[in-house]
Amino acid sequence: MLIKSKKSSEFLESQVTDETIYQSRRKVLKQLGFVGASALLAGNSLPGKAWAESNSTFKTSALNFKKSEYTNVPDKLTPEQKVISHNNFYEFGAKKDQPAELAQHFKVDPWQLKITGEVDKPFTLDYDELFSSFTIEERIYRLRCVEAWSMVIPWLGFRLADVIKKAQPNSKAKYVAFKTLHDPKQMPGQSNRYLGGGIQYPYIEGLRIDEAMNDLTLLSVGLYGKTLPPQNGAPIRLVTPWKYGFKSIKSIIEIKLVEKMPKTTWNKLAPNEYGFYANVNPDVDHPRWSQASERRITSGGLFARNRIETQMFNGYGEEVADLYKGMNLGKYY
Repeated sequence: MLIKSKKSSEFLESQVTDETIYQSRRKVLKQLGFVGASALLAGNSLPGKAWAESNSTFKTSALNFKKSEYTNVPDKLTPEQKVISHNNFYEFGAKKDQPAELAQHFKVDPWQLKITGEVDKPFTLDYDELFSSFTIEERIYRLRCVEAWSMVIPWLGFRLADVIKKAQPNSKAKYVAFKTLHDPKQMPGQSNRYLGGGIQYPYIEGLRIDEAMNDLTLLSVGLYGKTLPPQNGAPIRLVTPWKYGFKSIKSIIEIKLVEKMPKTTWNKLAPNEYGFYANVNPDVDHPRWSQASERRITSGGLFARNRIETQMFNGYGEEVADLYKGMNLGKYY
């Protein structure tokens, strides 16, 4: 469901169950020899721990933005404190609380976002231009993690389509490849395979060109009225609300239009579990858990019983289903 006032659908409550797969995805990393359980739990020995113990804290700032047609929602917003403290950003640690803890000295200014590849007019945006080159609007989207938890977040950003149009893609541009900053000095997970989950960095992602041009696809520079905190992908990240959260790459430094399907981080690591498309699909289970329902994170505790049924395309089927007409979504997961 696209969250607009003219369209609505209500979540159905399914049988309440305990959250049993909270960190199940880490199992594949451990099986591949990347994650040592003791290393992940021994927080005091992790590189970068001293950063969080210092007095310095990353500062966000208020943004000017306009309300969009995507803000009249039937869903209750996830509390901001939950959104900024419960994160998957392995560059700053594989545990949910580590990114907020270990990213506080992250520097986002200066910054460069390059738009390159099969385009006639490549260009670069510096830090200030991320907030001044395009009209920033608020869009409230659901975020559905592949780990079967979800949030409802008021993002601030602009359409990826507007960025691509400015670059004037040529006829060879069939896909869009994204790359995260690679800076092990600032991102301790990139220099320590236990802390960073054994991922091969830099983090990379990709979309088909028609997915990238879809009106829902957002480049976010903020949430809850302010610039993004580092644990949420400062200064700029992708948001694709009909896909699982790992597609929404954070701290982007390059958007490259390419002719062939680009490689993506989780698909390279575990191709039998994480496909290129990563569309939310309650009918296609993860090999190790069901995707039929999700735990909506609310103001309750970590294991609050708030189980709801998962919707196809995370409820945004009216806007994106035609992109996959005729495709076998069990095969192209």
